[in-house]
Amino acid sequence: MADPLRFLSRLVLFTCLTLLLAAPASASVVRVLTVQGAISPASADYLLRGIKKANDDQAHLIVIEMDTPGGLDTAMRDIIKAILASRVPVATYVSPQGARAASAGTYILYASHIAAMAPATNLGAATPVELAPAGGDKPAAPDKPDATPPGDPKMRKAVHDAAAYIRGLAELRGRNVEWAERAVREAVSLPASDALKLKVVDLVATDLGDLLRQVNGRAIPMESRPMDGQQTGGRSVTLDTAQAEIERVMPDWRSRLLAVIGDPGIAYILMLLGIYGLIYEFSNPGMLFPGVVGGICLLLALFALQVMPISYAGLALIILGIVLMISEAFIPSFGALGLGGIVAFIIGSVMLIDTDLPGYGIPWMLIVPVALASALFSFFVAGMAIRARARPVVTGAEQMIGATGEILEDLEHEGWARVHGEQWRVRSAVPLQRGSRVQVRARHDLILDVEAEKENGHV
Repeated sequence: MADPLRFLSRLVLFTCLTLLLAAPASASVVRVLTVQGAISPASADYLLRGIKKANDDQAHLIVIEMDTPGGLDTAMRDIIKAILASRVPVATYVSPQGARAASAGTYILYASHIAAMAPATNLGAATPVELAPAGGDKPAAPDKPDATPPGDPKMRKAVHDAAAYIRGLAELRGRNVEWAERAVREAVSLPASDALKLKVVDLVATDLGDLLRQVNGRAIPMESRPMDGQQTGGRSVTLDTAQAEIERVMPDWRSRLLAVIGDPGIAYILMLLGIYGLIYEFSNPGMLFPGVVGGICLLLALFALQVMPISYAGLALIILGIVLMISEAFIPSFGALGLGGIVAFIIGSVMLIDTDLPGYGIPWMLIVPVALASALFSFFVAGMAIRARARPVVTGAEQMIGATGEILEDLEHEGWARVHGEQWRVRSAVPLQRGSRVQVRARHDLILDVEAEKENGHV
């Protein structure tokens, strides 16, 4: 009995080993994330969740295809923290041809395990840009890389902090430290070919396939190494990307929604809709719909504006301009309030986001149409209000004055008459006959003072 069992167990074991050896080896997965445009909270959220998902799925390599003019410092630092904490190697690839990794993109490139560029791309110009308006001059390029930038003390602190930050990233990845500091202090830039010669980047690849071919078999230290390229110890990953499976992860609905809301132009429109909605609700209590929509729009705008360089003086001028233009509808001033509101609105819109940071300004092509639309709406409402004031009163007690009616019975001083299809108690200073036409002179509660119409021959 033991022999058949032993034979059966050996047969099962042999079958399993045969199937295991015959099964093809699972291909390594390369997760590709794409960033185009300014580095914003939306793009940071997309990259952070993409990097985390790639780590959870134990991907072989993460590739960030990037084309950015720069972005917000807080979003950039969140992305760099995620790259530094990643257990999966991250390759940042400036692509396609003609793309750039300026300002914040340079920091992200330096922080990545592999820095690659496509031909005809560039990086650099990493000097911090002051986000809020200030009275001091902007820093000029110093004569020496370690010189102290002139101008506002806050900007000097920002430049020193940024230089130390990118220097630490360069030392961590073993890249050109001196040029990195020059990119911050002097805002210099490099094309892809020169960046490769100066050891600012690791390689130049024509496309993603070329990038994967060049990094195949490369050992990536997951800890720091000095400029001479000698590994300092610690874990390293040898890339096997020859037959890698490429998975592109596009932004989902949440990232796209954040990107739309985070656009300065959209945030600007949402803010105006919110202000108009709340003003209309407060002036017409009980409408509810304008208040609900206005509150939602205003909260979304505040969410977007909280990470933008907002000038509160500009915001106050916008609100003042809207109030003045709306006041024109209730207090006609022959255009004085309306014109003043337009001027305040335009100046406030220009001042609202005052920065040189690419992608974070409100274009004139948006400010002018919105200002004109607001002005036309205000003057239209004002015109309607003036015409409404000239119309006779048709409701309420006042509309009874001057109304005509017919006497229903002979009266000496007081009796009944039909006015506006209703029976009213009327008083007259002279006797009136039944059927006489009368005109209302005054109203005292439910009694009308009337007099005979002149065409009836009464005085």
